[in-house]
Amino acid sequence: MQYQANSTEDYINQQPEDRKEPISKLRQIIKNNLPNGFEEGMSYGMIGYDVPHALYPKGYHCDPKLPLPFLSIASQKNSINFYHMGMYANPKLHDWFVNEFPKHSKRKLDMGKSCIRFKYVDEIPYELLATLCKKVTPQEWISIYEKTFIK
Repeated sequence: MQYQANSTEDYINQQPEDRKEPISKLRQIIKNNLPNGFEEGMSYGMIGYDVPHALYPKGYHCDPKLPLPFLSIASQKNSINFYHMGMYANPKLHDWFVNEFPKHSKRKLDMGKSCIRFKYVDEIPYELLATLCKKVTPQEWISIYEKTFIK
């Protein structure tokens, strides 16, 4: 499901009632814990957190006009999804998260390369996601990104 939102507030307001609170809470967790330098905005129809061109003028290699994406949250048909590119590009961070998840949730981890899907929105492990948000600075993400994706 893609929303035609012009702002993060607009995106949240378009959510079904049972999704507004979890999306708002995720947004606040991210804003409170993401290191300084990332910027919030709408990206690919989701709430996104990017490294702005002011910090990384090269931008995203797929489209240099766009800032470098890092993290996103989205309300999909059957889940709320948390996308973290750092876990996709950094196996140590991925392994840390996979090992920590069972300590914070009784549910089986439903995860793709960078996407964590939460079908039970009342059981989102906010504390674990807050810790994850703190683990990568914009400068570290730029370094990981260039080593992993730029040839």
